[in-house]
Amino acid sequence: MFELIPFDRRGNRVSAYDPFRLFDEMERSFWGSTPRQTVSSFRTDVADTGDAFLLDAELPGFKKEDISIDVENDCLTISAERKLDEEEKGKNFIKRERYYGSFSRSFDVSGINVDGIEAAYEDGVLKLKMPKKVETVQASRKLEIK
Repeated sequence: MFELIPFDRRGNRVSAYDPFRLFDEMERSFWGSTPRQTVSSFRTDVADTGDAFLLDAELPGFKKEDISIDVENDCLTISAERKLDEEEKGKNFIKRERYYGSFSRSFDVSGINVDGIEAAYEDGVLKLKMPKKVETVQASRKLEIK
């Protein structure tokens, strides 16, 4: 109903049809009043299989070479960088919604056997299989008194 009225909801007169207005409104309703210019993280799912954790990270549009997985001091960091193509730099865009830059996320892996982590990347999803550390129970022993 509001689309048929030549005024927007705030009473401002709509001067011309703007085909991108609906996209702008959707973006504002999703991100808030000011659209985000950078995205610094990505979505992940973590499942527990009993003997391992399975981590799925959404990284659509990345090449395998653009993704890096580092483990340091019980911290696993997944990083990916999307660079602007040279041929796209000269284009005169009317609207630009795809984000470029660095994306990073870190996870505590103190209970993980880091030497056994396996990684695969397929269809825009990075899959990590992270085996749990096997807890070793100290065997009890009897001390001899001298």
